[in-house]
Amino acid sequence: MSRDDPRLATSLCGIALRNPVLAASGTFGYGVEFERLLDVNELGGLVVKGLSREPMEGNPPPRLWETQAGMLNSVGLQNIGVRAFVRDKLPRLAQWRTAVIANVFGYATEDYVEVARVLESAEGLAAYELNVSCPNTRHGGIFFSNDPSLLAEVVTAVKRVVRRPLIVKLSPNVAAIEPLARAAEDSGADAISLVNTFVALAVDARTRRPRLGAGFGGLSGPAIKPIALRLVYQTAQAVKIPVIGLGGIATGEDAAEFLVAGARAVEVGTATFWDPRSPTRVARELGHFLRQEGVAHIGEIMGTLEWPKA
Repeated sequence: MSRDDPRLATSLCGIALRNPVLAASGTFGYGVEFERLLDVNELGGLVVKGLSREPMEGNPPPRLWETQAGMLNSVGLQNIGVRAFVRDKLPRLAQWRTAVIANVFGYATEDYVEVARVLESAEGLAAYELNVSCPNTRHGGIFFSNDPSLLAEVVTAVKRVVRRPLIVKLSPNVAAIEPLARAAEDSGADAISLVNTFVALAVDARTRRPRLGAGFGGLSGPAIKPIALRLVYQTAQAVKIPVIGLGGIATGEDAAEFLVAGARAVEVGTATFWDPRSPTRVARELGHFLRQEGVAHIGEIMGTLEWPKA
């Protein structure tokens, strides 16, 4: 496959992508760390690790634990802060041809708004991805991702201050995904990405302590793929805006499954920990899958899942 395979060319929220495969936030650093390992311009895009108003040190070690079919992480959203990102990282990212998306998080609506304001003054970004899987400290610790009204509040507030497309990243740790997806859409989201990690626990029976320094962690990797596919399908059925699927994608055929389920693009995350070139490899494998199946363009398989008839 050539670096720009016309079969894979697509768009997302008006952003032209050479392919629908993006590197997921929290697994690809700020992007610059990977430029010696792969050609970043082969990616459809990349989502930088979460950015906050001020620098954060993250959680105590150990932060990672490999499970039988995935990984637990409790990094704690460690980052250099939005202003240092704009000053020290973004100038390099802006030189690439790939779409750069900034992941934004906070613990109150004004945190999200301030990070967005700082990013709006900078050049080189294609869009924003709101990580709403955070507790709202001004509302008793209720998670933005669990309450449609809180979700609507933060999406509406950020939408007022940004001109670039706004993607909302939803959590799977909810009873029903559809009300939250619709709340994001109704509040101005241009796209939805899902899923974030599942809250989980690993225990050392000998020491009788958690395997992670912070106790609970987020489960990702192949173990969550079937659940992620279900949530992507349900969300794509519930909203009219594009859906970006992620959760356990490690091969081109994995990516194709999410596209068939209704995603317009995918993000590769945990696989990058054991193969740093995973995102570009998945894109190449996706192109190979299309050739094998005799598909002329990626758009022909998007949202084509045929549900069994009763």
